[in-house]
Amino acid sequence: MTGTGRIHVYYGDGKGKTTAAVGLAVRAAGYGLKVLFFQFLKDNSSNERKILESLSGVTCLRGREPVKFVSNMNRDERAELRHYNNKALDEIVKFCSSFDLLVLDEALCALKLDVLSEEKLIGFIRHKPRGLEIVLTGHQITDSLLEIADYATEVKKVKHQFDLGRSAREGIEF
Repeated sequence: MTGTGRIHVYYGDGKGKTTAAVGLAVRAAGYGLKVLFFQFLKDNSSNERKILESLSGVTCLRGREPVKFVSNMNRDERAELRHYNNKALDEIVKFCSSFDLLVLDEALCALKLDVLSEEKLIGFIRHKPRGLEIVLTGHQITDSLLEIADYATEVKKVKHQFDLGRSAREGIEF
């Protein structure tokens, strides 16, 4: 793959951000590109991982287990998670040069919850390997990331079953 590699962002309060990122990963792998996939704030059992791990050309990095909602963490747990996520990003930086596409699912949520350093993430993006495409997902985007994004897609909720008190369904919503 040639080119400078572009930055893709899927953000907003609507359903489908991870789904879009996974779809791009599948498309890239189908074309023969090498994909690296990492999920912040999720354990290693997400259903999308099951299929991604079976695809040739896709490498899913293992995340932290077990995962607890950040809102249920005390200050020390949040600090430990921030340290873990920043170290994970450091490892990804060292490891990603042989890949064509890097998906950092829920990176924007990790930033918003202050369990990932925005300075570290932006520094990586600005100095990433030349051909590497990067995909970021999450609910809210910072002005700094929006400015350096090449593609920014806001996924807006118009109607959702959760608003009616219905639970998420495995295989559909997660």
